[in-house]
Amino acid sequence: MANTIRASVIQSCTARFNLSETLDKFESLTRLAKERDGTQLVVFPEGFIGGYPKWSTFSCFVGERISEGRDEFVKYYNAAIEIPSPAIDRIAEVSKATGVFVVMGVIERDVGTLYCTAIFVDPVEGLVAKHRKLLPTACERFIWGQGDGSTLPVVAKKFQSSVEPTHTVHTKISATICWENFMPLLRTYYYSLGTQIYCVPTVDSRETWESSMRHIAFEGRCFVLSACQFATEKDYPPDHAVADANNRNPDNIMINGGSLIVSPLGKVLAGPTRQPEDILTADLDLDDVVRGKFDLDTVGHYSRPDVFQLKANIDPTLI
Repeated sequence: MANTIRASVIQSCTARFNLSETLDKFESLTRLAKERDGTQLVVFPEGFIGGYPKWSTFSCFVGERISEGRDEFVKYYNAAIEIPSPAIDRIAEVSKATGVFVVMGVIERDVGTLYCTAIFVDPVEGLVAKHRKLLPTACERFIWGQGDGSTLPVVAKKFQSSVEPTHTVHTKISATICWENFMPLLRTYYYSLGTQIYCVPTVDSRETWESSMRHIAFEGRCFVLSACQFATEKDYPPDHAVADANNRNPDNIMINGGSLIVSPLGKVLAGPTRQPEDILTADLDLDDVVRGKFDLDTVGHYSRPDVFQLKANIDPTLI
């Protein structure tokens, strides 16, 4: 158990697209995870900073866009953050003060384009990497640009063992956002770089999501930490789109959570939770990754490179 660290997933939501309140919520939840559970790594959901505009259409139609949708995009654009920015500095300050490594979903603004992004923030080094969602899902493509191969990091991080503080635990951490997890070659790429803690910021709250997370953990022989938003109508602005505009109710669920933590052999260690706000914590014995690789290494002894080969373009896209 010497190679064990303690990690948490945070189930929560954006505070009405209010950056200041959302950062306060981030700090409060991170401190609670540290002080109550002794966590060393936290994962926050997709779009936690900037918000996930569930049910919004941005008045977008095939062959036509209208002014109301453009006005809505202005509001959403202004809720996003730049990387780097004062918001990133605040996240780094909390990470440093608590000693907690942070993986978080944010909506990133870069000149005129928005990206659905996951950031990696180290307590000592600050922002160390980011990953932009490669392919926004369905109508997300109206509002987010596509990431490229230049932001597919697997971050090496050393932690003190949570059970033997004099022992150093070497880890490799990645992030795959929501439906990117249904891209087999992306998963394989991360496996090939040795990911051990496979973080999943998401807003997919369906019951089938658990099956996908357990499969990926078992396939990749890695810990899967899936953090989903839980949101109700009251968590959005009063004029935000909802499933049924004729039956608005502050308690109507918009995103139904389902966060969980899974071991490299597909065992659920914590969750799934449907609580409006929750912190799930588990001890991750990194030796379990090795135990799992004993009989299944999909990019090693259980691969057939003479038949299949993976090719990744990790160069930035030229504009």
